[in-house]
Amino acid sequence: MLMFLFLVVALAVVVTAVTLAVVGGGESAVLPEVAPERLQDLLPPDRPVGRDDVESLRFPVAARGYRMSDVDDALTRLGAELAERDARIADLESALAGARAVPRITMDKPAEGTEQ
Repeated sequence: MLMFLFLVVALAVVVTAVTLAVVGGGESAVLPEVAPERLQDLLPPDRPVGRDDVESLRFPVAARGYRMSDVDDALTRLGAELAERDARIADLESALAGARAVPRITMDKPAEGTEQ
């Protein structure tokens, strides 16, 4: 009988606490609408992207993974910069190969005592 009385009192306390929490919360209990999380670690628009920029890039998690537009924008930017760097490297390598292929012409005077 004592255990039954204890359970009834405990149930009454729990029901009262839940009721007060739900009803007594007033207007402050309603959660405000949350703005969708957007990408905060943008890639720098004023300089080329570096390794640290890519390593610090974090995409916000959406309902089903990541926001495709944020990921697409970052990958498009990285792809464009990699293509630009590849083109620059190719230009420099071809200029270096051209410089190595040109025979060197020296304008030095012949040493004294040597015949020409």
